[in-house]
Amino acid sequence: MGWSEERVALLRKLWAEGLSASQIAKQLGGVTRNAVIGKVHRLGLAGRATPSRPAKRPVRPARPRTLGPSAPRGLRPPSSVPLVVIPDLEPVKFEDGKAASVLTLNESMCKYPIGDPTDADFAFCGRSSFDKHPYCQDHARLAYQPSQARKRRTSGEPDELRRMMRLAAM
Repeated sequence: MGWSEERVALLRKLWAEGLSASQIAKQLGGVTRNAVIGKVHRLGLAGRATPSRPAKRPVRPARPRTLGPSAPRGLRPPSSVPLVVIPDLEPVKFEDGKAASVLTLNESMCKYPIGDPTDADFAFCGRSSFDKHPYCQDHARLAYQPSQARKRRTSGEPDELRRMMRLAAM
């Protein structure tokens, strides 16, 4: 179907009302969305009413980070299972007053970076690492998060029991 003068006039009217190219193509009939877009560009139609957009949702403030067994939303974890709160740990200072750097780390020290690497006070944790891991127990809880694939896997034991066993192993 061609572009007659009355169809072009209807196209201009619908475009100015803010209808999308798909909606205009449906109303005109016999043309595709891409044909409408092409004709709009050839006609040089630019200004149009913008369709209403939903209001943006307000951003919630971040909650403090806690690790522990998670409960479904709206339910509180049982009071007998304490949540594990990991404190912000300062790097260990050596006898000379300096913190662990990449040059002073050895295999039995926690290698968790603390601070911004571009700052002069950047250091590594330096506490004793555990069980051949590169981190101390507190930083291992932060660094090793369960993978999504492991969460999706179905096994014989309930999710809550699996989480508790993992926390007990740390």
